[in-house]
Amino acid sequence: MFVITLRFLDKARAPQLMDGHNAWIRSGFDDGVFLLVGGLQPNLGGAILAHGVSREEIEARVQADPFVEEGVVAAEILAVSPARVDDRLAFLKD
Repeated sequence: MFVITLRFLDKARAPQLMDGHNAWIRSGFDDGVFLLVGGLQPNLGGAILAHGVSREEIEARVQADPFVEEGVVAAEILAVSPARVDDRLAFLKD
């Protein structure tokens, strides 16, 4: 499982790339990789919970985000090995 943070570096350019960024997010959900996407508060960027792919695959996917490609955000990928989870999230232990 991965927690990805996307922290703004150049927020002023974000609106120009938002359509591409949203398409990238949609692709992550369509492919079954993204479980959750939300904003870092207060308006610092975004966060993504992802699973079911290798480190190399998630790195390639993150690099394909137009926000990352164009330097609008700095991405950080944290690998998490779930040790204890609520039954509703048991699939994350695989």
